[in-house]
Amino acid sequence: MDTSSAKSNVNLIGLTRDVYKGSPSTLCAGCGHNSITNHLMKALFEFGVEPHLLAKMSGIGCSSKTPAYFVDRAHGYNGVHGRMPSAATGAKLANRDLLVLGISGDGDTASIGLGQYAHLLRRNLDCTYIIEDNGCYGLTKGQFSATADLGSVLKRGQVNEFETIDVCGMAIELGATFVARSFSGDGKQLVPLLQAAFSHRGTAVLDVISPCVTFNDHEGSTKSYAYVKEHDFLLHTADYITARAEITVDYEPGTAQDITFDDGSHVVLRKLEREYDATHRIGALSVLHEARKRGELVTGLLYVDPHATDLCTREHMPEAPLARMGEDELRIGREDWAQLMASFA
Repeated sequence: MDTSSAKSNVNLIGLTRDVYKGSPSTLCAGCGHNSITNHLMKALFEFGVEPHLLAKMSGIGCSSKTPAYFVDRAHGYNGVHGRMPSAATGAKLANRDLLVLGISGDGDTASIGLGQYAHLLRRNLDCTYIIEDNGCYGLTKGQFSATADLGSVLKRGQVNEFETIDVCGMAIELGATFVARSFSGDGKQLVPLLQAAFSHRGTAVLDVISPCVTFNDHEGSTKSYAYVKEHDFLLHTADYITARAEITVDYEPGTAQDITFDDGSHVVLRKLEREYDATHRIGALSVLHEARKRGELVTGLLYVDPHATDLCTREHMPEAPLARMGEDELRIGREDWAQLMASFA
């Protein structure tokens, strides 16, 4: 990746890093969510996101407080618990120019919000959906969430006897066209994955394992720092290259997979332990199932379809944002309405 602009005081659009900061965090010291916030600020700065074109959407929970902690000049909206996908859909349909960034948690997504999450996936809304996944309910004393692994143990000793909901497997199955998993403590992997998600046209899901230092960072937890570091299975490392930068990737033939998006930007996947094709949907699901049997946490870009049709394109939404149109353009006339109704007769 060409990082000449990232290393300077300003980014590609002439903004400083300070523009991408927000309010001080009120989360627990050491919370993985705070690390994700820092990686987000870095990714947005290097990508060159215009703050007024960024829409930060969230629901309720520790994770949903995150939008307050970065890019305070951007648009922000906290929806009802589990209902962030509806708000994100409305924002994108009203203004296709927005970079819609949804931040949710494992409870907000996989429990009360599961229905909305499923329909967002199948519609392939053009947005980046980040799940800050700690496997517990941090605001209500640490009970298991739906993403807690079978057999994992709570701080008080209770054992989870229910099967986990794999938000990545569900995303691949139901139509998300960019699915990745990472770890809050691995910025080297997470930052380029975030930037690739920003450039992807369609639903880009990133499940980020983010240990809860208060309730879920003990022996027996499969979402603790120690467990993730011991059981992390890296599919590959990723380099993101923006379409505005000269592509100067250096790798041996056959050791990397170069995926090009519609806007000309690239994700280069450098192979580590074995060959992996991130464009193979069934293969991605198989990798997830095999890793779960071994008790491993697979991280990296699991699946991508760089040429899929997103919701706005499929619904023939105009390129000009609806938010900037007048009533005459948005409201159907009486004669046109009468003709439309007559066509159903």
